Amino acid sequence: MKCDFCGKEISKGTGITFVRKEGTMTHFCSRKCEQNTLKLKRKKRRVPWTQEYHKEKKIRQGGQ
Repeated sequence: MKCDFCGKEISKGTGITFVRKEGTMTHFCSRKCEQNTLKLKRKKRRVPWTQEYHKEKKIRQGGQ
């Protein structure tokens, strides 16, 4: 399973699972990822240490 914010692999038996009222589940590898998503409401493509940021950066640079 992967962290829904940073994309890092979560080993079995660790991490945080957040369940919303409508029933959707969000998985986090650490408190840092949880706070960035829920409290600070940051977009993962704008935070430099996430995998999504690196994907977007590669696209912006022309796929180099």
